[in-house]
Amino acid sequence: MKILAIGGGEIGRPGFKIETVKIDKEIIRLSGKTKPKVLFIPTASSDSEGYISVVQKYYGQKLGCQVESLLLLNNKISNREIERKVFNSDVLYVGGGNTLKMMNVWRKRGLDKIIKKAVTKGIVLSGVSAGAICWFKYGSSDSRRFHNPKADLIRVSGLGFVNALFCPHYDVEKDRKPDLKKLMKKTPGIAIAVDNCCAIEVVDKNYRIVSSKNTANAYKIYWKDGKYIEQTIKKDKKFQPLETLLQKN
Repeated sequence: MKILAIGGGEIGRPGFKIETVKIDKEIIRLSGKTKPKVLFIPTASSDSEGYISVVQKYYGQKLGCQVESLLLLNNKISNREIERKVFNSDVLYVGGGNTLKMMNVWRKRGLDKIIKKAVTKGIVLSGVSAGAICWFKYGSSDSRRFHNPKADLIRVSGLGFVNALFCPHYDVEKDRKPDLKKLMKKTPGIAIAVDNCCAIEVVDKNYRIVSSKNTANAYKIYWKDGKYIEQTIKKDKKFQPLETLLQKN
């Protein structure tokens, strides 16, 4: 299992600086290829053409990858073709957007099961925001705000490769912190909250924190004996056992 889950950050949207190069280069390194085949999955952004062209330009032209996209909406793609695209890739890169909508579409189209097979083939699972939440058991998601800007954040079920709740954009969206505190009251176990320009990298049963900005961090969060605990996860070049990160200590 190889996962790189990014809390947030720009990769070349018009008018914004690129922020996550160090993390994105780690995704490429993890694939073991110099020019990996990257399959971009933009379901959460409703297969946004603008987003697709940004990823093509960034991962394709700037980072030298071979980029294809997997479009599941308004597209009569067969299950066999979905499988072919996924299994033919070295990296799955999932974009941000509406996590709840994305997970519903994936389950309806059987992509969840196909990705579970892809893990056994050593394909790197990566992505940002919604594309990071999906690899975890749960995520803190703003999915309802796509229809109602005043809606609360909700807990969304991901694919469960990591038995924790993932919270993106922890430093840049002001309601993430108070909302996570409430969310974790109803969620057993651990939350991993990640700032923009920061990511958690999981390889088999070990993990480490990777950031493209010195001030960007990841946090271990949980309730224990009526106390709310937030611990900054140490950045270490060496991988550490994932089991210890997922325990309340």
